[in-house]
Amino acid sequence: MKPTIVLVGRPNVGKSTLFNRLTKSRDAIVADIPGLTRDRHYGHGKMGKKPFLVVDTGGFEPLVKDGILHEMARQTEQAIAEADAVIFVVDGRTGLTPHDKEIANKLRRIDRPVFVAVNKAEGLNSGMVEADFHELGLGEPNAISSAHGEGVRGLVELALESFPEPEDDEWHSASVRVAIVGRPNVGKSTLVNTLLGEERVIAFDAPGTTRDSIEIDFERGGKKYVLVDTAGMRKRGKVFEAIEKFSVVKTLQSIEDANVVILMVDAQADVSDQDAHIADFILQSGRALVVAVNKWDGLDSYVREQTRQTLQRKLKFLDFAKFHFISARDNVGLGNMFKSVDAAYAAAMTKLSTPRLTRVLADAVTKQAPAKNGLFRPKPRYAHQGGSNPPIIVVHGSAVEAISDSYKRYLEHTFREAFHLQGTPLRIQFVSGKNPFADKERR
Repeated sequence: MKPTIVLVGRPNVGKSTLFNRLTKSRDAIVADIPGLTRDRHYGHGKMGKKPFLVVDTGGFEPLVKDGILHEMARQTEQAIAEADAVIFVVDGRTGLTPHDKEIANKLRRIDRPVFVAVNKAEGLNSGMVEADFHELGLGEPNAISSAHGEGVRGLVELALESFPEPEDDEWHSASVRVAIVGRPNVGKSTLVNTLLGEERVIAFDAPGTTRDSIEIDFERGGKKYVLVDTAGMRKRGKVFEAIEKFSVVKTLQSIEDANVVILMVDAQADVSDQDAHIADFILQSGRALVVAVNKWDGLDSYVREQTRQTLQRKLKFLDFAKFHFISARDNVGLGNMFKSVDAAYAAAMTKLSTPRLTRVLADAVTKQAPAKNGLFRPKPRYAHQGGSNPPIIVVHGSAVEAISDSYKRYLEHTFREAFHLQGTPLRIQFVSGKNPFADKERR
């Protein structure tokens, strides 16, 4: 098992900057705004031959008893309980604060090694900047600069010193990346927590509680996944805060990086144009897709039928995807939903043989030839696979670039039916010219 290092500290001391430094990424949102990180944020790091997990937590407010700050504190305390080592990040330029002392009082009571990282120490005398923090009673402070990398390697080597080199972790090479997306407050975090059987991400009754995209390893039925809980995507005109814009970008990146996307829709709210916009982005990205219509419980038969008709009208371009009517809170319908996730992934990654593709194409042309374009009729001759996730089928022939959009949709439907490609978009590309297999066929 990889050791887990958890970063804790009051808001705006540079935890997310250190997280990005350790993971060699920009996965944590960084801005000069206190309290930006809300959920536990997991990443992978490596120091020498020792890989490790690193967890970025929200600003720790252990004395707050309610509201979002209380939820953030609960998340931090749960992360500490899962930690193998804790790095307590403090601000060397601000100096020791009463808030730091409150957090230190909590950390002294845990049965985990704690390392004090005195951040923002670039350009300062390390002995002077560390002096105040001996008072915390957590051992020798370590002056570092998350932004510049100074002292970070030594700190992490110290935190990992007692852990042996683990066996190679093959989880991510064998796992399916599943991004859960949708408008704010549709139940994305509730779905993740229900699947995991614990409160891993904050499920708070306020839109936009999740701002970062949170990655969590997950196993179900012997299969490995990486669940990505994304920030809710608002309408562009309603995205006022800079952080809100960053969160949308993170969601779009999560879609691009996913193998399968679960689009969550709120059955108890109108299916909006924004739902359709998110769906269209998933489609344009070529990602396999499952649609989860959440909060289905409690609706009467009339409202359910009206919702089905609205979904069919507004999301009709997602006819390749399976729709599941679920309750994330009550764990209703999630088993069948994940069967569709597996089927969509299998369809997206399927291998299509050239002979069979060409036979299906020939049968389709025999049944319905493409319309003439001027004096010439396009003549599709053979097909082969040009890529996966999504599957790409390249059709060769003469004048095939003149094939109409309606005939292209006919071919897409034919290939999808023949190869059972439900749950994934399908791309068809047309190439006019000589058949490169013609000479081989005559031999």
